[in-house]
Amino acid sequence: MNREKLEAIGKQIVDAAYCVHKALGPGLLESAYEVCLVMELILRGLKVEQQKALPVFYKGKKLDVGYRLDLLVENEIIIELKAVEKLLPIHDAQLISYLKLSDKRLGYLINFNVTLIKNGIKRKVNNL
Repeated sequence: MNREKLEAIGKQIVDAAYCVHKALGPGLLESAYEVCLVMELILRGLKVEQQKALPVFYKGKKLDVGYRLDLLVENEIIIELKAVEKLLPIHDAQLISYLKLSDKRLGYLINFNVTLIKNGIKRKVNNL
């Protein structure tokens, strides 16, 4: 997928997160935000997969170690959702690892447990 298309989908993801946060506010469980964000993205015409298995390949073997992508949009963009008091470096590392393991280029880490959603969205790019 070309860069312009990725960026356009990314803008839709950020806008959808704003809409969900505006409607629900902070303080709910991550699962509530996930269901609502999926609905918002589907209403925008985007293909969304929830809790997609992410295997690890080690020494040529495919291993199912229980990793799951919260959301995969258009088979290209990973969204990792949180509803925590504060994003930690480990949350960034998790998304970066998921991008590397899946050979995806773009990901968003979205924490809905914030007063202003703009403070809860981080964009990560894997330079492959």
